[in-house]
Amino acid sequence: MSKIDMKNLGLNQRFLNEANLYKDLYIGRIMSQYKNLYKVATDNGDLMAQISGKFRYDVDALLDYPAVGDFVMLDRNEDASGYAIIHKVLTRKSAFIRKASGTAYDAQIIAANIDTVFICMSLNNDFNLRRIERYLGVAWDSGAVPVIVLTKADLCNDLQQKLVDLETVACGVDVLVTSSVDDDGDSSVRKYLGVGKTIAFIGSSGVGKSTLINKLIGGNALKTNEIRNDDKGRHTTSRREIIILPNGGVVIDTPGMREIGLESADLSRTFADIDALSVDCKFNDCSHSSEPGCAVKKAINQGELTEERFASYLKLKKEAKYEGLNAKEIETEKFNEMFKEVGGMKKARKFAKKSNRER
Repeated sequence: MSKIDMKNLGLNQRFLNEANLYKDLYIGRIMSQYKNLYKVATDNGDLMAQISGKFRYDVDALLDYPAVGDFVMLDRNEDASGYAIIHKVLTRKSAFIRKASGTAYDAQIIAANIDTVFICMSLNNDFNLRRIERYLGVAWDSGAVPVIVLTKADLCNDLQQKLVDLETVACGVDVLVTSSVDDDGDSSVRKYLGVGKTIAFIGSSGVGKSTLINKLIGGNALKTNEIRNDDKGRHTTSRREIIILPNGGVVIDTPGMREIGLESADLSRTFADIDALSVDCKFNDCSHSSEPGCAVKKAINQGELTEERFASYLKLKKEAKYEGLNAKEIETEKFNEMFKEVGGMKKARKFAKKSNRER
């Protein structure tokens, strides 16, 4: 097997430090998944792997299973007889999550350990500010940095107006404009690439994700299709996989997702303008509905904030189970969810203080 530059695949000191805790195991990164089998890259080459029986017994949810982009600990780093065994998933620095198909409450990892998430939207009938807000909420929550990529600029007759509209929801996020007909239509994306960098593309099917990735890899490895006349994209990518880029770094290609069910979302960044307005509300727990002295309602009445954006904010708060909570309460709720196994955030803090005193 040929050697693989694991540093180019994103292996850094953070993961190596954790990997050193498992002396008899080898580190690898999951490149693609085939049902219950995983293609894993190691420093000695690619191999096929499956999770151990103990691993399967110990997991509590879909989120605990390995996903494309994960760094894992294996029983080998050579392609010997049989499948390699995955014993541990290393702590993720970021994870893109959506509700699992066909389930009410469970969630699944779309991709892990991403540095930059490119949110792709075409400048034709696919352009939708409310969908951008949804993607931004999940992207910020993942721990990766979102970048909005507008595709098919050659098909747009009102680009400047769309950019003005986008400014009302982008809130400090970089916005790139690309065109598939220009030879350098992907040049703005390339500055986010480099050795050790992991990027991912998300967005509706047919908006040009595969076209952009093909330009980055210098070929036509991915099948592409256009958006249909009814504005519903075809699923041109059938599975998630990591593709190594010729000039350094990797890209995770994902199946097209028109709508994402929110398991959790970082609404404070997505709606930073509303959070900033709420600071001036008369009451700290203002719900922005009928309270006197509400700065958010005042901004709407004065035309500084649109009714549509505020309605989207309320809708996503409800969907992410944050209905009726202000920004501070949302953060508390998220921490309680993180520490629910030890009784919530307050008990976790007490435990941490007790541990520090005993040292």
